[in-house]
Amino acid sequence: MLKTICLTAALGAALVSTAAAADLTFDGRTACATAAADGSFQLLANGTPVAIAAQPMRSRTDSVMFDALFALAQQDMVADRVDAIRDPAFNFGNPVDCACFQTGERWPYVWTRDVSFAADLALARLEPTRTRQSLQFKLSAARDGHTPGLFVAQDTGSGGSWPISSDRVVWFLAARNLLDDGPFATQTWEALQATLAQDRAMVFDARTGLYRGETSFLDWREQTYPDWTRQDVRFIGESFALSTNVLHYQALRLAEQQARMRGDERASQYAGWADALARKIDARFWREDAGMYMSYIGEAAHPVPYAKYDLLGISLGVLADVFPAERARRSLANYPYVEGGSPVVWPQEAQQPIYHNRAVWPFVSAYSLRAARKVDDATRIQREIESLMRGSALAGSNMENYEMRTLAVHVDEGPLSGPVVNSPRQLWSVAGYLSMVLEGVFGVEADGTVAPKLPVALVPQLFGKRGSIELDDGTTRYILKRPRKLDGDLLVAETTTRKGNTVTVQLRGNTSHASHSTPTGTNLFAPPTPPAPVVVAVPHGNTWVTPIPANHQLWLDGQPATGTSTHTLTEDGYQHCFSLTRREGTLESLHSPMTCIGPQQRLAGATTWNWTAATPTRVRIRLRYDNPNGPINTGVTAAVKQLAVQCAGQPVQRATVVMPHSVGPQDSTAAEFDLPKGSCRFTLEPGFNMSALEHFAQYNGGKGGRDGVLNAAKVSALLIAPVAGDAEATR
Repeated sequence: MLKTICLTAALGAALVSTAAAADLTFDGRTACATAAADGSFQLLANGTPVAIAAQPMRSRTDSVMFDALFALAQQDMVADRVDAIRDPAFNFGNPVDCACFQTGERWPYVWTRDVSFAADLALARLEPTRTRQSLQFKLSAARDGHTPGLFVAQDTGSGGSWPISSDRVVWFLAARNLLDDGPFATQTWEALQATLAQDRAMVFDARTGLYRGETSFLDWREQTYPDWTRQDVRFIGESFALSTNVLHYQALRLAEQQARMRGDERASQYAGWADALARKIDARFWREDAGMYMSYIGEAAHPVPYAKYDLLGISLGVLADVFPAERARRSLANYPYVEGGSPVVWPQEAQQPIYHNRAVWPFVSAYSLRAARKVDDATRIQREIESLMRGSALAGSNMENYEMRTLAVHVDEGPLSGPVVNSPRQLWSVAGYLSMVLEGVFGVEADGTVAPKLPVALVPQLFGKRGSIELDDGTTRYILKRPRKLDGDLLVAETTTRKGNTVTVQLRGNTSHASHSTPTGTNLFAPPTPPAPVVVAVPHGNTWVTPIPANHQLWLDGQPATGTSTHTLTEDGYQHCFSLTRREGTLESLHSPMTCIGPQQRLAGATTWNWTAATPTRVRIRLRYDNPNGPINTGVTAAVKQLAVQCAGQPVQRATVVMPHSVGPQDSTAAEFDLPKGSCRFTLEPGFNMSALEHFAQYNGGKGGRDGVLNAAKVSALLIAPVAGDAEATR
C-alpha cells in the first residue's frame, strides 16, 4: 500500500509541520512523494513525475519526501558514473576513456574544482575508487621538456587560466580523504611537492603574506568582481581571495602531515607557511563593521577592502579553523539569508544576470551546513537543510543552482534572466545533498564518528509521532532516538551505543545560543560602482587634488583617504593609486577602477631594458603588452614570465609577471624590486603556464593545446615607477 506525503512550505515559513499535514507549497509550487513497498518512490516535482528506484542506502523518517529525496540523490550519483567523458574543447568532442564521475547531465567531463568539492562532501566516502580515478585524471606531468614533477591541472579559466585562477589546490581537499590507497598516496605527495612549490614561486605574494588569484568557483568576472573586470582580468589575478587562500592553507597542512609521516625535513617549512598564512587570512579579510570575512581584497599596490562576501569562503574558513572561534561564529551568523536559502555572494549586483549573482548553489549550502554544525548554529543548520530539500524536490533533480528567492531553475527577467547556465544532477550538488543527509541530519561523519546536531525545529517533519528515525548506509544502521522533552534548539547525542552493526544515539536538547542578524527582504543590492576618481595636478604647484563626490569614500594606496569633498596630496616623487566607493545606507559599492599618479617611465622594448637609478629606490614594474591568444573567459595561455633584474654588484632578483588574455594593449601584473643606485638591466625570462601540462595536449578549444605549448605575449614596453618603502609588509 502506498504511503503519500506532499512536501510544501509556505513562502518564508518553516519547511514542514507534520507527516499528516496537507499539501505544503513554496513560491506557489508543490512537490509530492509516494513510497512503494519495494523501496522505490514516485516524486511529483511541480507537476513533473520523477521515478526513483530503490537505493542501497535508506533513511526511515516520518517524511516520505525526505526519504525519497535521499534516494533521488543516490540515483543522480549513479547517473553521473561514466566509463568515458567528453567535452567539445577536448579531443574534438570524442570520448576519453575514464571510469570517472562526470560533472553533471550537461557537463559530461571532469573538472578539477567540481570533482574535488564533490569528493570532499561525500563521494570520497561513498565511492572511493571511482573518485580516485576522477581525481587522477586531473594530475599531469609537464610536456615542456624541462619541468619535473606531477601537477594538479587548473582548468581553463579567466584570462587563460592559472595563475589568474589559482584554486587548483582544492584537489588536495579531496585527496586527503583517499590516502589509504598506497599508489594514490604517493601520487598525492608528488603532486603536493611540485604544485605547492610552483604556487609558492609564482602565486604567493610575500608583501601581503597571501596567495593571489580568483575566488574559488566564483569565476565569472563581472558576476562578483567590478564590472570593469569584464574585459580586463589583470586585477583578478593580482587580488587576494578568501576561499582560494583557505584552500592553499589546507593544502599546506596536508603537505606538513605527509612530510612528517615520511620523515621529510620540509614538514616544518610547510607548517610555518601554514601558520603564517592563517594569521594573514584572519588579519586581512576580517571586516569588523560587517562582522564577516570579505570575499576578496585589492592587489598589493592598493590592498583595499571590498564589500563583497561569499558563503563558500566563509564556510571553508570555519571548517579549516583559520578563524578565531568567536569570529567564525559571528561571520556565519551574520551572513544573510533570503526566502530560498543562503545566496552564494552578498550583496547582489543589480545589473548582472542570475548565475553566481542572486543565486543559491546547493554544494555551497552543504558547506555552510557543515560549518554551521561545527559552530553549533541551529538556525543556519535548519535553513540549509530546508533550502536543499526545497530545491531538489521542486526541480526533481539536484540542480547546479537556483534563483535565490524562488529556488526556480530559471527566472525570466529579460537581460537579467537566469540562472544563465544550469544542469540537472550536478555532481557537487548531488554530493552536497548526500552530505546533508549523512552528516547534517544523522551526524554520521566520514571517519565513522556519530555526532548529530539536529535542529529542534525539524523534529515535527522528521519524527512526527515516531520515537526514532533511522539511516541504513548498507553496512551500518544508525538510530536517532527522540528525547521525551524538546529543550533548547538543537538535539545532540546524550549517549551512543554500538551493538553489532547498529549504532543507537539517544538525543537530548541543547541550546546553541547562535545569534542571527540576517536581512531577508531589503538591502539586497550593492550601490552602483562609481567611475575612476579624477586626480588633478595643481598648476605651478606640487600637489594633486581629488574631488570626493557626496556619499563616496576615496581610497589612497589601500587606505581610506582624508577629506570630505576633496583630498589634497603633496607630490613626493612616488607613484600613488586612488579608487572610489559609493555608500548607500549600510551598503558599500565595489571599487572603481584605479587612478594612479606620480612619475612613471616607459622603456620601449620586448625582452630587455636598461635603467639607471639616481638613488637607491623601490620600483613597481609593469609590462605593456597584448595577449590575443585566447578570450577573456577561458583558455590555458595566460602568459607567465619571470622578470629578472641585474644591478651592478648585486645578485639577480626575480619576480613573476603575468599577462592574461587581453582585448588589446594593457598593463601586466606588477613586480616590485628594491634597487641600488646605479645601472640595472631587466630581462624577461621564460615561465610556465597550463599549456605546458601534458593534460592539455588534447585541448582543441583554443591555442596552447594540440598545437603545442604557448606562453607568449606581444610586449611593447616596460613601465617603471618609484614607490614608497615596503611599509605594507609590516601590516
